[in-house]
Amino acid sequence: MKASLFIYPLAASGVLVAVVAFGNPAMLPQHPGYPMGKATDPVHGQSLANDPGRANAVGEKALNGAAAFDDRHVSQQLPKDEQNQRLLEKPGAGILPKVQGPQIVIDPPVKEGTKVQASPQ
Repeated sequence: MKASLFIYPLAASGVLVAVVAFGNPAMLPQHPGYPMGKATDPVHGQSLANDPGRANAVGEKALNGAAAFDDRHVSQQLPKDEQNQRLLEKPGAGILPKVQGPQIVIDPPVKEGTKVQASPQ
């Protein structure tokens, strides 16, 4: 029992390290890169950039890409409302819209008012 408390976490961490070590960089998303160009390490001769030779993301293309990044997530896709198929015109708040077909007439709740004479005492 006591040995398994050390063996299971050690095995799990070994699997996680192996997954990171053998990860496929080709599956990572492509991006414009960093402005390091073709800089190399003077000691080992390896490239210092993650993706050498790519240009930095600047200008109109970068701005358009950043602006359109979340369009898929934030745009509203409302279903067609069958109640609004008859609408011809929406005049605004508090005014009934003009529709095709028979119009619904709403009578005012009060037809006439009564006037009360004030009698000060």
